[in-house]
Amino acid sequence: MQLKPINQQVVVVVGASSGIGRETAIEFAKRGAKVVASGRSEAKLASLVDEIRSFAGKVTPVIAEVAVFEQVKAIADKAVETYGRLDTWVHAPATVVFAPFDQTAPEEFKRVIEVSLLGQVYGAMAALPHLKREGRGALIHLSSIAGIRSLPLQSSYCSAKHGIEGFLDSLRVELQHEGIPISVTSIRPSVINTPFWNNALTRIGVKPGGIPPYYDPRLVADAILYTATHPTRDFFVGDSARVLDMLQRVSPPLADSLLQLIGFPLQRSDEPKSEDAPNNLYEPVPQHTRVDGDYSHLVIPTFLDWLDKNPILKWGSIGSVAALALVLIQTLQSGESH
Repeated sequence: MQLKPINQQVVVVVGASSGIGRETAIEFAKRGAKVVASGRSEAKLASLVDEIRSFAGKVTPVIAEVAVFEQVKAIADKAVETYGRLDTWVHAPATVVFAPFDQTAPEEFKRVIEVSLLGQVYGAMAALPHLKREGRGALIHLSSIAGIRSLPLQSSYCSAKHGIEGFLDSLRVELQHEGIPISVTSIRPSVINTPFWNNALTRIGVKPGGIPPYYDPRLVADAILYTATHPTRDFFVGDSARVLDMLQRVSPPLADSLLQLIGFPLQRSDEPKSEDAPNNLYEPVPQHTRVDGDYSHLVIPTFLDWLDKNPILKWGSIGSVAALALVLIQTLQSGESH
C-alpha cells in the first residue's frame, strides 16, 4: 500500500483547536499539506488559522460538532470542495468525566460515547466515500492505551476507546476483503501533557491528572504524520503504554492490582476543582487553545517510538535478543548436562 508524501496530501484534522489535534494540524501544514482543520469553537479555530497562515501554510477551517453526522460529513465535503480530494483523515476529539461509575449520570456517559466513539465512527463514514474514490488514503483515529486497558474513574472514556478499537478492527478487515488500499490506524498514546486534564468534568474534588509519566504531545503528532505516509495498524506513543499493554497481556489480574494501588491517588492533583467548573463535555472551553497542558514538569522522553518507526531495526533487535536468549538457554542446559 503506497501513501502520498505529506506535501502532496489534502489532510483533514478533526479536533484541531488545542492539544494533539492542534499540533498535528500545524505540523501537516508546515510540511506542505493542504489542511482542513475542524473544531467546535470559531475563536479557537481562528487562532489556529492565524498561526498556520503566519508561515504561509494552507488551511481551511470548519466549525463542527462531531456528535452530529451531518456536520462531520460537511467537513469532508468542504475538503473536497476546496481542494478537490481527500487523502488523510485524522480524528482526535474526545471528552471525559472523571468520577466513579456510580457518580456518573446516564446523560454524561452517553455524551462521552457520542463524542469519543460515535464521533470517530461518523468521521470514518464521512471520509470513506472520498478515500475510496481516490483509490487510496489513510484513516487515522486517536485511541488510547485506555482502549487496551481500562482505568478507574474513567469508565465512560475507556468504554469509548475500547469501542474505537473494536470498530477499527472490523473496518480494517472489511476494507482488506474489498481489496481497497486504505490504511486504518489506531494511535494509542500514553498519558500526554495536553489541556485534556483541564477540560475534564470532575467529581473527584480536584483537577484530574493522568498516571505519570507524561509525554510530549508532539510525539503523538509525529506518530500521526508517520502513519499518514507509512501504513501502520497500531502505534503506541510513549513507553509506559507499551509496558501497560504487555502487563495486560501477561496478567490482567496483576494489572488490576497495580491500578487499584496507584490508579486512584495518582489521578488526583493538588488543585481543587468543583464539578461546576468549566469543562468541555457539552461546550468548548474558550481559553484552552494551547498544545501543552499543566504537567510539563512530569514529562519524560520516550525511547521505543523510534524503533516502531524503523521496523527493520525493531525486528532485528527482537531477533537478536531472541537468538541471545536461545544461546544462553542452550549454554545453561549444556552446563547442567555436565
